[in-house]
Amino acid sequence: MTKDPFQPADDDARALARGLIAAARFAALGVIDPETGGPMVSRIAVAPDWTGGLLGLVSDLSHHTAALKSNPAFSLLVGEPGDKGDPLTHPRLTVTGRVEFVRHGAPDHAALAQMITTHQPKTKLYIGFADFSILRFVADRALLNGGFGKAYRLSATDLA
Repeated sequence: MTKDPFQPADDDARALARGLIAAARFAALGVIDPETGGPMVSRIAVAPDWTGGLLGLVSDLSHHTAALKSNPAFSLLVGEPGDKGDPLTHPRLTVTGRVEFVRHGAPDHAALAQMITTHQPKTKLYIGFADFSILRFVADRALLNGGFGKAYRLSATDLA
């Protein structure tokens, strides 16, 4: 029998995960490609929201947007390696769940747009374009790799 490498979530793990989300500017977004049924990954800009979650801004012209409209399941990897040392010793967080598309005119669009443009100022150039939607990444769980020997399973509640 293989030993489970994951430790129970504790306050330090929760704080580290929340810190990675708060600091995230980019993420690797994993989706299911509707053309092949296989996984596909792209890099997107992200911003934290007031719930401890993440937001994204996507164009209807992008392949990952079509994939998410076909199947809203996602996986996000946040946590950039530092300038020194082994990149695999730097903390990173994989969040999974489902996306919600927030289009212009939705009740919370303006507040979410403010969060994105504050965290990602360049998005002011295109956030108002008709083909852009805000993505709200609604987490159901996460896996935290805090460095060697520091692996945790986290719930959505742990991230909030």
